Amino acid sequence: MAKNNKPASEEQVADYLGKLDHPLKDVVEALREIVLATDTEIGEQVKWNSPSFYYKGEMKEFDAKEYKRDIVVFNLHKKDTVLLVFPTGAVVNDKTGFLEGKYPDGRRMAKFSAIDEVQIKKKDLQAVLKEWLKQVEK
Repeated sequence: MAKNNKPASEEQVADYLGKLDHPLKDVVEALREIVLATDTEIGEQVKWNSPSFYYKGEMKEFDAKEYKRDIVVFNLHKKDTVLLVFPTGAVVNDKTGFLEGKYPDGRRMAKFSAIDEVQIKKKDLQAVLKEWLKQVEK
């Protein structure tokens, strides 16, 4: 039986960030730390060619195309913005106004363009993440 030499998810993300050439790399790294520090049930991986965070606890069976396990994915295509995409963000009762957009597929977004915004929006980000975790079907 062949040994799986694929690096662990955390190593994949660390490697990805080590190679990342983005003007807002400090913002990306700070957001990563906040997301992971919010709850031990949040895991990370590289998905859709970007750092991605998911619920790693037990869930009822579901169609993988529903993306119920995915919490937030970084979109780093723009050089002046770090966009956080919450694929199922519509399930969150966001009382903070942190999440933007009303996409029919249930996505919601949050934008960061400077490191000082990370600290200003930290509590709102963590509130949204915790609210998302409450919505998970256990």
